[in-house]
Amino acid sequence: MKKLEVKYGLPKRVVFCKRCVISNQRPTSSVEFRHTKAERKKTIDFDRQGVCSACRVAEKKEKEIDWQKREKDLEELLNKHRRHDGYFDVLVPGSGGKDSLFTSYILKYKYKMHPLTITWTPHIYTDIGFRNFQNWNYRGFYNVLHSPDGKVHRLLTRLAFENLLHPFQPFILGQKNFVPKMAIRYKIPLIMYGENEAEYGNPPKDNEISKRSEEYFSREEKIENLYLSGLKVSELLKKYKLSKFDLYPYLPSTKGQLSKLKLEVHYLGYYLKWDPQEIYYFAAEHGFRPNSERTEGTYSKYISLDDKIDGFHYYTTYIKFGIGRATYDAAQEIRNHKITRDEGIALVRRYDGEFPRKYFKEILDYMDMDEKRFWELIDNARSPHLWKKEKGEWKLRYQVS
Repeated sequence: MKKLEVKYGLPKRVVFCKRCVISNQRPTSSVEFRHTKAERKKTIDFDRQGVCSACRVAEKKEKEIDWQKREKDLEELLNKHRRHDGYFDVLVPGSGGKDSLFTSYILKYKYKMHPLTITWTPHIYTDIGFRNFQNWNYRGFYNVLHSPDGKVHRLLTRLAFENLLHPFQPFILGQKNFVPKMAIRYKIPLIMYGENEAEYGNPPKDNEISKRSEEYFSREEKIENLYLSGLKVSELLKKYKLSKFDLYPYLPSTKGQLSKLKLEVHYLGYYLKWDPQEIYYFAAEHGFRPNSERTEGTYSKYISLDDKIDGFHYYTTYIKFGIGRATYDAAQEIRNHKITRDEGIALVRRYDGEFPRKYFKEILDYMDMDEKRFWELIDNARSPHLWKKEKGEWKLRYQVS
């Protein structure tokens, strides 16, 4: 039997979690490709019982964590940073979606902090996304909205799609690395995110301490040696006539810059028990609005609504890893006891991999790409160990059951 090629450093054997619907093909991170050109990342851990690390994190939240003590730890942290001179004392990144609204609202109105919210603008705002962003601001928050150079951002997005089949990578890296720069500029040494990625499959040890390691958002290398959009920065500078100024927002700060500020990055989900659906109910009570229709590729109406390119990001994860948007949503809701595994399987079978047609033409125009090139890149990115072609139609070799 012919040995099938395996791309992206994924496991050869496909295994599905016995508790949720995620597979062992899920990378532990979809954004940390800045040091290497290839997307070779470790994938989610499974234990001997066939249960994924994200399910074990959820189990630990239920049975092992003293949430009263965690909240006291939060109060101690906030007391250490709270200011009484009329200036900001915590920086909250976000878009005005349910998570950032909840995080900033709780910090301001329950714990009496003075947050400054920071937003890296989406590629193309959806109507509901922009309305939720405005609502966030109207609820009593100062906001800095950063819009990157549109010409540069479109180029980097197209290159990321061509080289990595990851159109969201420049946005994610820009969003992540720009926030510490704003902390330095505004002299705010505390950044508070909502939930930790360990909730979804990143290494559980990341969620065992409250503070994010400085290595996550800093660098020691010269920027020319870093990678962005699948290309070395030095190549972007030379081949595409970009400048260091053009790429500055996307690249991490130096360790020296961050150490001088004594910057701390924390996750509110470490201190307060985080349940995405309950967060949504809270946000809805404070002005957040879901979409009027379900999101393409899944069954939900309230997750990741603000950017017209979101659907293409999840569609590319489906192509590369066999994991689409419905899988991510269903796995999370199973872990939080909102649906059963059988219900999750049915939802995945019905919606996973649905093509996001609604904004297709706009996204092609945005990336300056024709449809033929788009589908060539899509099909070239399919890993043979996951995909087969039958009667001219692509099908996954394995599905959750």
